[in-house]
Order: sequence, then structure tokens, then C-alpha cells
Amino acid sequence: MTDPDRTADRAETDRDDDVAAAMAELDRRAFLPPEQRARAGEDRPLPIGHGQTNSQPSTVAAMLRLLQVPIGARALDIGAGSGWTTALLARLVGPTGSVLGLELEPELAEQGARNLATWPVPWASLEVATRGALGRPVDGGYDRILVSATAQSLPEELVAQLTPEGRMVLPIRTTLWLVQRHGTELERSPQGSYLFVPLR
Repeated sequence: MTDPDRTADRAETDRDDDVAAAMAELDRRAFLPPEQRARAGEDRPLPIGHGQTNSQPSTVAAMLRLLQVPIGARALDIGAGSGWTTALLARLVGPTGSVLGLELEPELAEQGARNLATWPVPWASLEVATRGALGRPVDGGYDRILVSATAQSLPEELVAQLTPEGRMVLPIRTTLWLVQRHGTELERSPQGSYLFVPLR
């Protein structure tokens, strides 16, 4: 007889291992400006230009573990910056999934797209976000949404882009939140205090 708690624990451990493997494979250094690469091993946010940062590795790992990204998922990465989180999501969803990274700053988006293109993840792309809009609606919605910038309140525009069983991780003010849809119901749980650049 299978123990459901043990099965759940094993699945969670597997996801943690997947995140660790993705972060080991996709070297943060390759997604940083040349002047910041010597600091890639530091567990802190690093500037990437245009007032944006490459997030602290421990924070990125925590967000990805909360997101519980399954193989084959369709994921949206908001505030994609230098492309690191988009590449990590691509590694987690695998070639049967898809990832769209969106970055508001055109020059940064171009740089992030170049960084992403150096890795064999053709099922992921990074594009310029539409100013004044959040996300990019698609038929069927996204299974997972990662937001790496601080909102002032829960963006209903993004909630509407989740699938009926989708998950979103995002900072609201100074708190990181896990948002889960269960059909028409919405479950929200705080996950600690973090600081991010503003969502614009």
C-alpha cells in the first residue's frame, strides 16, 4: 500500500533536486554583464542595467520550488531581465513545455534574448513586454507564472491568465506570495519577506 504522505514528500524532493540541477547547469555568470561576472557566486542581487537586477540565487531557488514547475508546462516569466529565470524555467518544463519571458526595457530584453539563445532551449523565448499591460494572454492560459518584480496588490490581470489549476509566485509589496487557482477558487499564502524592483 502506498503512503500518500511519503509519495508527496518524494515528489517535493524531486522538484527540489530539479531546481538545484537547473541552477547548477545554467551558470548565472553567463547572464550577467561582464563587469558583474566575477560576483556571480555571491548570494545577492546584482545590477544588470536600466535599474534592474539579476535576483539573489537563494531567492530564485525558493520561488521556483514554490512554483512546482512540472515537465510539459506552459510558463510565463514576468520581469525576465537578463534571461536567467526564463532559462531556468525552460530547463524545468523541458522540450515538451514552453516558456515566454517578458521584459519591459527593450535593450535589456534584447540582451536577455541573446543570453537565452546561447543555451539549447528553443522552446523558450524572451520578448519585450507591452507597456501598460501585464503578461500576454494565450488560449488555455499558463500553468505557471513567475513574477520577479513587486506589485502593490494582486494583479487580477495575471490571475486571469492562469489555467484553472495554475500556480503563480510573486512579490506583493514586501511579501512573497504563492497564488493557486482551484477552478474558480483562489488560494493565497504568504511565503516570507523579500525585496524586488517595482513591477511597472
